[in-house]
Amino acid sequence: MLPTLVFDIETVPDAQGLRAAWGIDAGLSDAQVVEIALERRREKTGGSDFLPLHLHRVVAIACLLRDDKGLHVKCLGTPEDGEGRLVQQFFSLIERFTPQLVSWNGGGFDLQVLHYRGLVHGVQAPRYWESGDEDRDFKWNNYLSRYHTRHLDLMDLLALYTPRANAPLDELAKLCGFPGKLGMDGSQVWPAFREGRLAEIRDYCETDVANTWLMYCRFQRMRGLLTPERYEAEVAALREVLGGLAQNGATHWREFLDAWPSA
Repeated sequence: MLPTLVFDIETVPDAQGLRAAWGIDAGLSDAQVVEIALERRREKTGGSDFLPLHLHRVVAIACLLRDDKGLHVKCLGTPEDGEGRLVQQFFSLIERFTPQLVSWNGGGFDLQVLHYRGLVHGVQAPRYWESGDEDRDFKWNNYLSRYHTRHLDLMDLLALYTPRANAPLDELAKLCGFPGKLGMDGSQVWPAFREGRLAEIRDYCETDVANTWLMYCRFQRMRGLLTPERYEAEVAALREVLGGLAQNGATHWREFLDAWPSA
């Protein structure tokens, strides 16, 4: 079985970066710096305060790895790890496994942020950036091309690369009978981070990769690469793994399972 790596990131505004890049008063608190930056964005865009991707700081990276040894889902590193260490761990997984990457909007957000932040922190990722110079197979199928499948951005593909047709993961997961988002969404990450609730952010990030994996399995069934029986087996395998984690005290997985009744 080709290893499959489903991933998702959570970010907050990079206050220190905003001080350096936008010249905001270094004596202000992080919260004040971010509020000034957000107000500048609202003025510039006419309402949206979404910051440019290079000014997003990665605070959590969740991964679900499925290979011949089983299925594993967790956030990388620990809450104490710095951003550079988290980003390096992600690219090191690609270096180790050369997996099939799967995301929901990873080509439009997650990977772009990881590119910029990896550059900032001096991360090394030769396998990820391979495009055929060292491995000819990557000339025709690499992680970088939008239309190659080594990275499968499910949202982009299902919309046939048409942004106006994009569907949110939460709604489509619920339409398919999966839990969707629980307790938090992306707009709440910065307030939660300011309140010191990084553990909750990491839990939320993990549930996003579980939803994405379920959507990927559904997609593989639709395209005929999973038989109905194999599809049910993959879904059951995730349910079993999450059940074990819930029994060991992971309350977010208990809530996830409670929101996902057996068919």
